[in-house]
Amino acid sequence: MVAPGGAVALAAAGRVTLHAFDVAEHRTVDRLARELAGEPIDILLNAAGLAGHEPQAFGLVDYSDWLAVLQVNVMGPLKMAESFVDHVEASERRTIAILSSRMGSIHETPGGYYPYSSSKAAVNMVGRSLAADLDARDITVVMLNPGPVAAATDRGGLSATASVAQLRAVIERLTPADSGSFLNYDGSACPW
Repeated sequence: MVAPGGAVALAAAGRVTLHAFDVAEHRTVDRLARELAGEPIDILLNAAGLAGHEPQAFGLVDYSDWLAVLQVNVMGPLKMAESFVDHVEASERRTIAILSSRMGSIHETPGGYYPYSSSKAAVNMVGRSLAADLDARDITVVMLNPGPVAAATDRGGLSATASVAQLRAVIERLTPADSGSFLNYDGSACPW
């Protein structure tokens, strides 16, 4: 959620380290995990995502595009968790956060957007399963809704900066009791 220029600035300040890889290419994920062997990761934030091509309305879905969306939005976070679990377990914070979306709420679906919505509902299930599977390793896993973030051409919703600031505050307050939760950018529970 940091603009490329912002990430470079953080790296230059020594606050983050940048690594190029593609969550859809599992060998690149495994390669990075090997390169970082022994390096603790306090918060593994899964933020990669694809929205998919428009239109996503009934009768107009591009099924090959849907598979690409599922590969990045669902399989990517699971592969990241599998590849980096030892790094997270070796850290102080022991947290895996997955960016989801309110569009992944089955309770509040607006209809349509089949590829994107289904991928976010599926990644929520992946996160819940990870929370259960990693509980014995004392790893906290949460799914986060970044809120209605306004596109660059949009005036509605939160700015990306405001969303990031609020998500950082939510992540900072996480405890093991939050594991398996689907949380909004303000820390409230997002309906399943």
